Order: sequence, then structure tokens, then C-alpha cells
Amino acid sequence: MSFSLHLRTGFAIISAVLIILLSALLSMTMSKQTSLNIQEEIGDSLSNTSYQLADKLDHYMWSRAGEVDVLSTLDALQRPDQPAAIRKLLDQLQTSIPSFTWVGYMDAQGNVVASTNGILTGQNIAQRPVFQNGIKGTFIGDVHEAVLLAKLLPPNPSGEPLQFVDISRPVHNTQGEVVGVLAAHLSWEWSHEVEDTILQPLKDRANSYEIFIVSKQDNTVLLGPDPLVGSKLELASIDKAQHNENGWSTETWPDGKQYLTGYAYGDGYLKYPGLGWTVLVREPVEIAFASVHTLRNQFILLGVGSAIVFAILGWYAAGFVSKPLKRIAVAAERLRKGEDVQIPHHRGIRDIEMLSTSLISLVNDLTRTERALDRMENLAHHDKLTGLPNRIALDSYIEESKEWASKEGHTLTFLYLDLDGFKGINDTLGHLVGDALLQNVAARLQSCMRSNEIAARLGGDEFLAILKTTTPERAIAEGSIAAERIIQTLNQAFVVEGRIVKIGCSVGGAVWPAHSADPIDVMRLADEALYASKRSGKNRITFAGSTHTNHSVG
Repeated sequence: MSFSLHLRTGFAIISAVLIILLSALLSMTMSKQTSLNIQEEIGDSLSNTSYQLADKLDHYMWSRAGEVDVLSTLDALQRPDQPAAIRKLLDQLQTSIPSFTWVGYMDAQGNVVASTNGILTGQNIAQRPVFQNGIKGTFIGDVHEAVLLAKLLPPNPSGEPLQFVDISRPVHNTQGEVVGVLAAHLSWEWSHEVEDTILQPLKDRANSYEIFIVSKQDNTVLLGPDPLVGSKLELASIDKAQHNENGWSTETWPDGKQYLTGYAYGDGYLKYPGLGWTVLVREPVEIAFASVHTLRNQFILLGVGSAIVFAILGWYAAGFVSKPLKRIAVAAERLRKGEDVQIPHHRGIRDIEMLSTSLISLVNDLTRTERALDRMENLAHHDKLTGLPNRIALDSYIEESKEWASKEGHTLTFLYLDLDGFKGINDTLGHLVGDALLQNVAARLQSCMRSNEIAARLGGDEFLAILKTTTPERAIAEGSIAAERIIQTLNQAFVVEGRIVKIGCSVGGAVWPAHSADPIDVMRLADEALYASKRSGKNRITFAGSTHTNHSVG
């Protein structure tokens, strides 16, 4: 049982399907591009946030280090015998900048001469890193817990362990001698203040943002959600940041969830070299790209709605155009059956007019193409005896191969072949044996050619093989190898008409364009080289321009 549709129905269905597919494709393309742009903007926002935070952290540390440097140059600190004056200065610094949890002045032996609130005054801290490093030069240490100070300072309201950043430097007198060390413990709480400052302009997204500060040493989390502080993170974004890159990526974190992650590296500020902190700002993908998903759904709904509307319009349009289309279809069917008819030329509906015009042109083009193919078929003759390409095919091959070789920077190697001893066989055993021998030679010669090379019969027992070789410097070597293979192949005995027949083969070679830019001239040079081979004893290969002839093969 066959099933067919009316033209109008089929046209409407096809139109509807095409319109739906087109609408869906356009919607998906626009949605994808818009989504990528929005994702890029969101990712850049996180990247910029991480960069601003890294910059502010470095700027803050630079400022605090600079204040300690300035304080260390005051006259009062050059006289360790006046602890009261020194303490007054230290208390003033702490009052102005509360982030300095403790500031102390030690003499050259590590004894605390004066300190804020008198904490540790009179004690010796010569074994502490803050003194040992500070007496050598300006020292800025990474975040750490201070067990000794934690017992002496007021309790942390959060109940969490106190953490500090150390800053210390030597104090010199007017003679340049080290008379003491000025040291400060900077409370890590200031980092939260910087974090709040960065997130303040992002009130609409601040609740979904999570900020991490990661130490360069062991990738330890210095600042972040409480469960992760003190743990180690291994992320591709950290590795990129530590290679001084600033950007963003969608990354799977240790909790198995995907986050949009912005990253930046703290490489210092002015003369402050920085502590190599990596700043990460992350946001769950489902929150970060929520607007993207919403936009994508809107595009899909718009595409579906548009497809439905255009499908309905297509149904009505199909009825309007089906009648002239049917007449064209009937004419095309009769033409297919071989009848001599003309495709009707319709006017009025531009698209139908274009269709009928195109079909008429197509039929005319096909007719002309068929005639051209007939002419090409007549020209594309092969040698009737051997089946090898003739000169017409050879000329066409040379033109195509020249274009290929010029584009690739390669060469064409022409091998002019002549059979040694063929005339005697032809004269003594007859032309039938000679013709059969030529057919066998052609088969063996063809077997020595690669698929993109050609071997043609020029006439009598003369043949021309064209090889696709590489550079001009290597072409002769490659051609010699191929020629020796041909000679060895043809040296093997033939069985012709029940007789064992042996012949030789002399070869002359020339390279295009190394020997000449004209293929005709290259062929002539190969022919001359062939006669040089015959004069040298036959059954050998000689190249144009060579000072010697290759030894005989076999």
C-alpha cells in the first residue's frame, strides 16, 4: 500500500519543519552567543573583584610596613634608655591604627624595652622569628597564630584563635649601628574589613560570593569560610594565579560542586614585594549563571512561538503556490521520462518565477555539461595497445601536477624510458610477440608507479614516467631509486606466447623546475639523458646535467 501527500500538504509540512528548525537554530545561536557574553561579563566581574581585593591587601600591607619604617627613624627610638618616650609613640600608633594589636621595641639583645599596653615589656624574645628576622632587615611574615600574645591580649569576641601578620625592622643610630628592633603584630581581622569594603558595591550578589585568601606556602586557606580556614586547596585557578595570571574559570572544588571562580595574585605594591597571596572569589554556578538560564529559556519559548506562527502562515502560503508548482512538477516528470518538453515559465509570484527560471537554466546547463562530457570522453583516450595514458592525458596530468608542486614547494621528476633489445625481439619473433611484450611491460611499469604518479606510452618502445618528488636537492636521489626499481622490474624475464623473453631498460631523467621551467624542455633533457645511458652501456639511469652515469642495474 503506497502513501503519498498532496503538494499543498507536503509543502506545508516541509515548510513547517524547516521553519521550526530554522527558528530553533537561530534561537539557539542567539541564546548561545548572548549567554557566552553574559558569562564573560560575570566571570570578568569575579576576576576584577579578586584583583581589587589582592591589590587592596598589598596596599594595606605596604601602608602598615611604611608606617613601621617611618616610626623606626624617629629620634626617640634611637635612645633605648628612654622607654617611656618610646612607649608613648607606640601607644599613639596603636590608637591611630587599631589593627596594630601589639607594637614593641627591643634592644639589640632582644629585651622588650617598651610596648603597647606594656605587654611583654621586660621579657626577652630574642628567639622569636619577629626579632631574629627583624634585626637582619625589614621583615614581613605570613599569617600565623601567636600563642604567647594570645594569653596576654583581651579575648577574641569571635572565640576563634588570634592570628597576626608580623612586621619588624632594625633601628639604627646616627652612626648606622643597630641599637634595637621595632616589631609589630598586625591583627588578621583587618582582612575582613578589606573584604567588606570590596563587597559593599556588590550588595545584590555579596551573599553568594565567597572570598578566599590562600598562602603561597602549601596553599593554606588564610581567609575564607570557617570550615576551610587552615586547610589546603589544590585548584587549577590557584596554580594559574601563582603564575601571575588574573582571570576566571568554571571549576570543580573539593566539595564536588562547580563554582565560577575569579582569581588574582598579590605581587606586591611599589617597593613592598608582597607575600604571594592568592585571592579567589567564587560563586556557585547555578547562582552565577541563573540569568543566563533564564535568558536561554526565553529564547527557546520565543523560537517555538515563532515557529508555530510561521508554520500556520506556511500552510496558507502553500495553497497559493501549489498550483504553479504542480505544473512545474508535471513538466519535470515528463522531462525525466525523456519527453521533449519545456519547463513552464511562470510570472506573478517572484519565488515561483525564480524557481521556473532556475529549472530552465539547470536543464540547459545539464545539456551543455553532457555535451562537454562527451567531448572530454573523446579526448581522454588511452593507448589502445597498452592501456597506458597517451600524450593528451599526459599533458593534462603535467598541468595539474605543476600547480600542485608549485603550491607545495615540490618537484616533478621526468623519467624517459627506452627498452633495450626490444627491436631484435620484435624483428625475430614478430610483431604479435612484440605487442604482447609491450603490454606486459606496461603492466609492470604501472605497478612501479604510486597512485598519484603517471606512466605514459609515447610510441614504439618509448615510455615516460612522471614522479612527484620533494625538494630539488632530493629529487635526483628519489628519481634514481624509482628508476632502479623500474629497471630491476623490467629486467626480470617475461613469458610471452609461451616464450621466455628478456629485455633491458635505459632511463634518462630530468627535474622540473630545477632543470627547466618548461615541461617540454624538461622532457627533451630527459630524452638526451636517455641516449647518454645507452652510450654508456644501457640498462642504467642518467640525469640531465650529471657528470657521470649511474652504474647498470641487475
